[in-house]
Amino acid sequence: MANYEAVIGMEVHAQLLTKSKVFCGCDAAVFGAAPNTHVCPVCLGLPGVLPVTNRKAVELTIMVGLALNCEIAEAAVFARKNYFYPDLPKAYQISMYDFPLCLAGWLEIDDPEGPEGAKRRIRIRRVHLEEETAKSFHVGDHSLVDFNRAGLPLMEIVTEPDIHTPEEARQYLVRLRATLRSLGVSSADMEKGAMRCEPNISLRPVGNDRLGTKVEVKNLNSFRAVKHALDYEIERQARMLDRGEQVRQVTMGWDERHNRTVEQRVKEESDDYRYFPEPDLPPLRISRAWVDEIRAALPELPEAKEKRFRDEYNLTAAEATILATDRDVAVYFERAVAAGRE
Repeated sequence: MANYEAVIGMEVHAQLLTKSKVFCGCDAAVFGAAPNTHVCPVCLGLPGVLPVTNRKAVELTIMVGLALNCEIAEAAVFARKNYFYPDLPKAYQISMYDFPLCLAGWLEIDDPEGPEGAKRRIRIRRVHLEEETAKSFHVGDHSLVDFNRAGLPLMEIVTEPDIHTPEEARQYLVRLRATLRSLGVSSADMEKGAMRCEPNISLRPVGNDRLGTKVEVKNLNSFRAVKHALDYEIERQARMLDRGEQVRQVTMGWDERHNRTVEQRVKEESDDYRYFPEPDLPPLRISRAWVDEIRAALPELPEAKEKRFRDEYNLTAAEATILATDRDVAVYFERAVAAGRE
């Protein structure tokens, strides 16, 4: 790797904590429910039905955008993303493309190459709202589909290619998960699939500003898997470049058993999805008064809490980070101190 620099962009999908699904009234508390019991004609994509946007899901997405220092759009447009998979009953996904809710933000991580306490910004390209897909199960020679998850509100957070090491990727994801949990917008429980990570990795010669061919690794559900997948993919691409081979733009899966990435399909470009505005949903008009109201209700975010813990309680940076990262732990700590503990 002495000859190459890794360039990583991160896509994160997080399920939002709403009572109902994003475009219908089905109960969104689907985890652990019997298969196909939280469904209706809308989330099953039956003919003649019409979606209605969940206002709370939009509000939670705006909250995240504000916490990530994004610009909040005055108008956002849902689009159809033609994505032919068995776990999408309509054979397309309602998402956002040209006009997302939130744009051009940033999240700070510790700068590993700077002095102690130095920070580096990971730029956020966009935060948008879409619908979750169903879940497939493969049993022997049969494939079964549970549509309970179809239509859950799903938020996608996309960075610019500002990450360069697996450690920076881990830091970004830890910070992002802490932010989502502090806001109360998502459980961000990776084991339950409520937060999933998809890094895009490319290599380029050291000193070269031109981006290489990117490879996406899909649906990683733990920080450990992200680190190992990045380590493996960086080394795989470096070996290919050393041999004079060309890296192909493909989508990879992570094989946990053999600790390696496995090619799944050729990576699609945006044109392949044939996006067009969703004809059954009007554009969202976001008033500045509503944005100001949401901004005023934001809770204290982890970074501000860390600073306050250091200043008020004379904690080290490491102690403050441990206590402030988890909202429940932070509340417990402050209640203990308020009760008279040292």
